[in-house]
Amino acid sequence: MRVITGSARGRRLTTPAGDAVRPTTDNVKESVFSIIQFSVEGRKFLDAFAGSGQMGIEALSRGASSAVFLDNSRTSLESVRKNLELTKLSERAKILRTDTLAYLKSCRERFDIAYLDPPYQQGLLQAALALMPQVMQESGVVLCEHPAEEALPETVGRLTAKKHYQYGKIMITVYSDKDVEGI
Repeated sequence: MRVITGSARGRRLTTPAGDAVRPTTDNVKESVFSIIQFSVEGRKFLDAFAGSGQMGIEALSRGASSAVFLDNSRTSLESVRKNLELTKLSERAKILRTDTLAYLKSCRERFDIAYLDPPYQQGLLQAALALMPQVMQESGVVLCEHPAEEALPETVGRLTAKKHYQYGKIMITVYSDKDVEGI
């Protein structure tokens, strides 16, 4: 697992040991950032269910103004901290050990881009997605990583599924309330 491009290009990232974290493959990560390539610089990024933090770190490396990393696992967040130190991106990051759903319910921040990749088949993606309209800026983009066989709703509040991208058994569904360049 590595940072693909930007200020931390080529840096190898660590991931927590064991099966608790399922890192996004480099192929899927590269595809996700190709989808939003013109929307990252200067934006606020939310890495919900952060795991190793690789998605938020990639966004920071590509010029995102800030990133918030959420996870309820101490081990995962230690990995995020180490990866941020390794990439020298800590100053633009906020790391929170919290239940993502509780955070989203009380969040006062507004994000431009959010990446949701919770543990599969536990209903967490649908629950988090339902809370996203209240934490997203107008024209914000929510990217959901999920199993290809799992269907997500076409609309969630003011957000509409704009596109679905399939990579083998993985699907990325992109939500926004407006048409976003490149999506």
